[in-house]
Amino acid sequence: MPGILRTVASRVAPVLRGHTVTQTANMYTRPPKEKIGVVESTIACAVFAATILGPSGWILAHLEDYKKRD
Repeated sequence: MPGILRTVASRVAPVLRGHTVTQTANMYTRPPKEKIGVVESTIACAVFAATILGPSGWILAHLEDYKKRD
């Protein structure tokens, strides 16, 4: 019984959905204009880490001060 329902559903579903448009992405790539070096990558990673971890580290370091305020 489930096999018959699956077959019927697979044949009826496209008819009920109607006409669908298939979208394709048009991506064209080429080599980069400039190579990014190790130093630039390291600096970028350090800045991202400081930006993300800095405020949360500050809050965790001063958690007791925030708890003491009434």
